[in-house]
Amino acid sequence: MPLAQVAITELSEHTPAAALPQLLAPLLAGKHLGLLSEAGCPGIADPGAQLVALAHQHGVRVVPLVGPSSLLLALMASGLNGQRFCFHGYLPVEGSDCKQTVQALEAASAATETTQLFIEAPYRNSRLLDILLTHCRDDTRLCIASELTTEKELVCTRTVAQWRVSTPDLQRRPTVFLLLAAKRKGAGGKPAAG
Repeated sequence: MPLAQVAITELSEHTPAAALPQLLAPLLAGKHLGLLSEAGCPGIADPGAQLVALAHQHGVRVVPLVGPSSLLLALMASGLNGQRFCFHGYLPVEGSDCKQTVQALEAASAATETTQLFIEAPYRNSRLLDILLTHCRDDTRLCIASELTTEKELVCTRTVAQWRVSTPDLQRRPTVFLLLAAKRKGAGGKPAAG
């Protein structure tokens, strides 16, 4: 079918739940339906998950197609722990809440050796980076993976102390942040709480 004949409807974070049945209706009527995401993968940090859940409720077969995931690409290129990782989506917008969340993620990372992944709206990236560099420990490793698969791609892992010396301009650049804190050693070489 020519692209000009394909019906395209937007599904965004502003789409009310009541509109989802209408979006699914062509599929229930026997037509094909696809879900695309403008950044990343459909259903991963994406409102498409709600439509997919509704399809499952109707017993519709859902087929994921191979495509790039900024989260997995970032993890693959980070050099951080790919055996144990956790994606947190968007962190709180409020500065004090964001600071507390960052500190909790860093402590959890140190305690469990888990890479913590999170994202931010591109116009708030610089603010989030400032919070990370202000409130994380010097030896915590931070990967910044920005504009993946484009000519302007940046994937770099450094300690927080190293990032404080020179930071990239992340304004309006889609970015994945990955954090892995070092385990703390207590008396006698035993791990200590962060």
